[in-house]
Amino acid sequence: MHELSICQALIAQVSGIAHERAGRITAVHACIGPLSGVEAGLLADAYPLAAAGTAAEGSRLELETAPVRVRCRTCGAEGDAAPNRLLCPTCGDWHTDLISGDEMLLLRVELEVDDPPPQQTAMESSHV
Repeated sequence: MHELSICQALIAQVSGIAHERAGRITAVHACIGPLSGVEAGLLADAYPLAAAGTAAEGSRLELETAPVRVRCRTCGAEGDAAPNRLLCPTCGDWHTDLISGDEMLLLRVELEVDDPPPQQTAMESSHV
């Protein structure tokens, strides 16, 4: 199950973000294309295991699906295609290039950030 190693890499990335902002991760939003080789259900199942003991422990994973989009080499049209039929949606030609649908993207991270300590004024810092 390579989804666990994908989750571990995702947790490492978002933990770095949380560390920079001094916060706790509450949600991770990602987008998965149908041709990415990642199973959304398995990724969701692996997420709590990968998050255990990290800044993301107890957070939720929100997944979106990216559309499969192609560009036709013959007519130049762009549009959606079925994952198993990468045909031009306009002319039906099979000479297409994949634009999207094979990616996994980190969209955003929701953090719960502690309030920063109050700044001392010049008078407070010089008071003895």
